[in-house]
Amino acid sequence: MTKVKAWLNAARLRTLPLSISGIIVGTALAAYYGVTNITIFALALCSTIGLQVTSNFANDYGDGVKGTDGDDRIGPKRALQSGLLSAAELKKGIYISIIINAVLIVSLIITSFGLKEILYPILFLMLGSFAIWAAIKYTVGKSAYGYQGLGDVFVFIFFGLVSVLGSMFLYVKFISLISVLPAIAIGLLSVGVLNLNNMRDIKSDAAVGKNTLAVKMGWSRAKNYHYTILVLSLLCLFCFLLTTNASQLRYVSLVGYIPVLVHLRKVALTNKAVDLDPELKKLALSTFFIALLFFISYYYFL
Repeated sequence: MTKVKAWLNAARLRTLPLSISGIIVGTALAAYYGVTNITIFALALCSTIGLQVTSNFANDYGDGVKGTDGDDRIGPKRALQSGLLSAAELKKGIYISIIINAVLIVSLIITSFGLKEILYPILFLMLGSFAIWAAIKYTVGKSAYGYQGLGDVFVFIFFGLVSVLGSMFLYVKFISLISVLPAIAIGLLSVGVLNLNNMRDIKSDAAVGKNTLAVKMGWSRAKNYHYTILVLSLLCLFCFLLTTNASQLRYVSLVGYIPVLVHLRKVALTNKAVDLDPELKKLALSTFFIALLFFISYYYFL
């Protein structure tokens, strides 16, 4: 395998549709309030993709040096685990991606607020710095929060609340209370993807001391948790659709929950962790599909 393919493997491109789902929904919410800006949209997408790639590099590095990615781990082989990249190469890649992220985040802030504003740019610079920190500290270091069962909390915050409400604020400079509902919906779907990943790896993670929430809860409770967060996601989005005055076509985004419900049935009938691996891609793509349908219905059919 060439180095280019090795880096693409470490970047885990399959995770990118999930990471941009919140940006898509936030942009649709801004359009609902009458504001669109293609430059902000493009920079927000690039910034989010950059942060996700940094997180993936750091995850590969952190789990690799800790020995978490052993031969008994289910799922695709990681770059460090399989020897495609060395720890030093991955560490260098993390540093480079951080620099790229910083440039993108600053460009996004300047585009949104200009050079005259002070308060909002400072707040978003702090938020961007926190996002970079969170992307790295998920698995890197002795205090990695992913090893303490806090991954679900951070995913909900950054993939849901920050991604949706933060991107919406970049356009309209305010956050409406009702817009919290779709932010929660996307956040819970994203947590569902992480929980599914942690359920798949529950035995290997427990063996090396990676105490994810799934490890702490156990198989049965992790399943019940999975059902709860995905059903709550559906209810939150449905409540938002009921309370807005856009076209009746806005309800089309609920179609995206059909594969989610099929997925829930699959999880309910599954007792082997290895059988959950294909479901990861399905749930991530379903989340992206929901976000895309939401975007189309609120961006083009108000």
